[in-house]
Amino acid sequence: MATYNKRGYKPKTKEEKVEEVEQHSTTAEVFNSLDETASKTEDFVAKNQKYIFIIIGVVAAVVLGYLGYNEFVAKPKQVNAMNDMFQAQKYFNDAVNGTAKDSLYTLALKGGEGKFGMLDIIKEHSGTPSANLANYYAGTAYLHLKDYKKAIEHLSDFKSDDEILAPIAKGNIGDAFAQLNQSEDALDYYEQAAELRNNEYTTPMYLYKAGITALDLGKADKALTYFNRIKEEYPNASEAGTIDVFIGKAQVLANK
Repeated sequence: MATYNKRGYKPKTKEEKVEEVEQHSTTAEVFNSLDETASKTEDFVAKNQKYIFIIIGVVAAVVLGYLGYNEFVAKPKQVNAMNDMFQAQKYFNDAVNGTAKDSLYTLALKGGEGKFGMLDIIKEHSGTPSANLANYYAGTAYLHLKDYKKAIEHLSDFKSDDEILAPIAKGNIGDAFAQLNQSEDALDYYEQAAELRNNEYTTPMYLYKAGITALDLGKADKALTYFNRIKEEYPNASEAGTIDVFIGKAQVLANK
């Protein structure tokens, strides 16, 4: 067993002398190994110094370029896009909350009073968050104007992680397919909308639409599953008020 050697300690026995030699030998091996590793590293650096500096330079350039792009290109573009989008958003909001909806939705799409519409934002500010959001507004406006194919086109281009807008965009695509009498496609998008997020507003709404569409397609078992989920998981949702009626109807059809 190794012992703790105090300062000035001298081995007395043969065993202690052997142990001391072994300890010195092991220590020497460790330092020699470290020296060899350091030497190899230095040789590698010396031989590949040019390439190492190139790699460091490329990484630094990428990082600085990214930061510079965000600060001096992306941010100003987004600010400009938001400013240009303000009037179109106002038209859209007025259409949702007021009268003369069709004309206001058209103004939201095409612009007015010398200001950009959503279609201009998509074209002139491509790649910005505002252009992405403009696709949602444009698709929803086209849905209200009964131009269902264009509604699907723009809503499909909209990408979002938002808790509410993301499922509503999917659900609006479902509504457009339903109006085009493409019920299978409508059901698919209602299902996507219901599963995309879990909240008290959009989830029961699209479970309900999925259930109604499934019933129309003769898929009573699937409809029953959706209606039961509303009853069990979202009892306070507005859709739950009459859900027992639809559960009963689905049960009758499923047992035929």
